[in-house]
Amino acid sequence: MSSASSITIEDATPQERDPQHLAQTSAETVQDVEKNDNTTSTVAAVVPETPIEKSVSVDTHRFDFGFLPIPPSCRYDPDHPPPFPFWKTGIFAAASTFSTSAMNLYYCQPLLVELANNFKVDEIVISRIPSLLQAGYAVGLVFISPLGDLVRRRQLLLVLMITAGALSIGLAITNSFVAFEVISFFVAIFSVTPQVLIPLTADLVPAQRRATSIAIVLSGLLMGVLLARVLSGIIAEFSSYKNVYWMGVAGQFLLISAIYFICPDTPVKNPDLSYFNILWTMAKYATTEPQLIQGCLIIFAGSAVFAGFWVTMTFLLSGAPYHYTTLDIGLFGLVGMLGVCTAPFVGRAIDGFVPWMATGVAIFLIIVSQAIETGAAKLSVGAVIVSTFVLDVGIQACQISVTTAVFAIAPEARARLNACVVLSIFLGQVMGTSVGTQLLVEHSYEVSSGVRLAFCGWQILILLLRGPHVPRKTWFGWKGGMQMRKKPEVVEEAPASGTVTPENKAQ
Repeated sequence: MSSASSITIEDATPQERDPQHLAQTSAETVQDVEKNDNTTSTVAAVVPETPIEKSVSVDTHRFDFGFLPIPPSCRYDPDHPPPFPFWKTGIFAAASTFSTSAMNLYYCQPLLVELANNFKVDEIVISRIPSLLQAGYAVGLVFISPLGDLVRRRQLLLVLMITAGALSIGLAITNSFVAFEVISFFVAIFSVTPQVLIPLTADLVPAQRRATSIAIVLSGLLMGVLLARVLSGIIAEFSSYKNVYWMGVAGQFLLISAIYFICPDTPVKNPDLSYFNILWTMAKYATTEPQLIQGCLIIFAGSAVFAGFWVTMTFLLSGAPYHYTTLDIGLFGLVGMLGVCTAPFVGRAIDGFVPWMATGVAIFLIIVSQAIETGAAKLSVGAVIVSTFVLDVGIQACQISVTTAVFAIAPEARARLNACVVLSIFLGQVMGTSVGTQLLVEHSYEVSSGVRLAFCGWQILILLLRGPHVPRKTWFGWKGGMQMRKKPEVVEEAPASGTVTPENKAQ
């Protein structure tokens, strides 16, 4: 009996590590102890010290996909969880920038003319590429990103990044337009890595610096959106468009290696749920959680403002009174990048405030930006630069504060909650691009910018309908005062370790 009870996972043979063998050995051990009246008191000590499920869990998390060893520093250990310092968050941000939706969806925009010439198609046909990328991304958001609540996220990240990187090779080598279309669609489906990284980051860091860490990863995503346009335009100007995709492939596989060595392994968060349960509960959250719906409506309008601003700014700067070249206009992306670089400071500030209050400040910054743009965009390029910087800071602050508040609703469902938020961002960008361009063409830049101010008014209305301290299921009203800063005491939340709780079991 003593020899059986002293076997550890590290010393056990493959047969002894088998779950059925472990369960049988444990049962026999308990029976032997119970037969001995003098050792009855040891039963309680023997059984809790060697829980079967915990031992099996630790053993099965030593390999990815059953054959790829997990670095020892990344293995799951519930008793000694690995720290997640800011430099690891920076690697996650880089992965969001170079290996995922941030660039995969936006490489093509400056390349459309060259792609049309290469494949010998007209402008209407080549415009299907951005549409297919957006459609594929939407599919990935709805059907793949929620898997973060169902499977081991380290494995999910590796699958997504390897698949997207491998498919990107096809974009660089194909000479068939149909093949380019099909591959673009599937690349976009698997380009949802940031939507796995952001909820994972929220789980790995302590509550008191959650907004800061989310801000860093989110800044990587926003940086990629801006950087993709700049890099692809510069590379294509001096070489073939195919080198843009080769650059993307190299960056993706470089970051796959980094993720392999630094991403901690974590257990399944909801082992009792099936894939269809995950999709059903995501829809349930999207229709029954007031905090989530409020956040999605606010961020939908903010994304419409952001997308409408950037798509119409090209027409503003290329026409009177500026008449800037394409290269000059592209350099305005650097102003946007400067705004993105403020993300860690924005996140640190939000960590100290109630998210509702931080969202209000963010909306105020967006209003200031669009007021400057509406009134002075054609008077001074300095006004355009200031409004661009202030808008980027405001949009970041809005997304970070809303995401932080939404993640607090249900820690075990953060991937699903994040999918709802990002889907609202995506839909807002689609609407902002379409409406902004149409108003510019049919009316004027001032009208398009004025409508963006109206979107800001919509954000304020939605924010004021539900106060900062109301109970979770309250749809409208105010309660609990107007305290702006978080309480100093931090409430420890249970780690999302895959343990079945009454809350996630009810789902």
